[in-house]
Amino acid sequence: MAVEPIIVGIDGSADSVRALTWAAEYARLVDAPLVGLVAWQLEPVYGYMAMTNWETAESVEGEAREMLAETIRTTLGEDAQIEHRSVRGHPAQVLVEASHDAQLVVVGSRGHGGFTGMLLGSVSQHVVTHARCAVTVMPHEDQHKK
Repeated sequence: MAVEPIIVGIDGSADSVRALTWAAEYARLVDAPLVGLVAWQLEPVYGYMAMTNWETAESVEGEAREMLAETIRTTLGEDAQIEHRSVRGHPAQVLVEASHDAQLVVVGSRGHGGFTGMLLGSVSQHVVTHARCAVTVMPHEDQHKK
């Protein structure tokens, strides 16, 4: 019987880096595979910008994969035992879908969303509410506290 993986959502934010660090240590302790997951999507662009925005799905996915690889490399090192997974879709939906085959999903409390004053981001809140496995949300570390 295969051991279900630990899934960690990564978006390059400080909170997702903390989630990655915690998830890697937890996966090591329970001897489970670790999966770093980045979700990406093309943002709709309207009006004049729609005619000048030539971003393709391939370029957006490439940037997401590059960010994922760089975050893992700088956080865990070159030889980290972690599967890199890039999935097209909204991060909340992608993480909930990944939870169906996981033993744990780990996310940061806040990512790169636009509502920095929120205590719990919309993605982490959605994952906690809808995941099919346990979820760990790493608390936000206020950069101004000492």
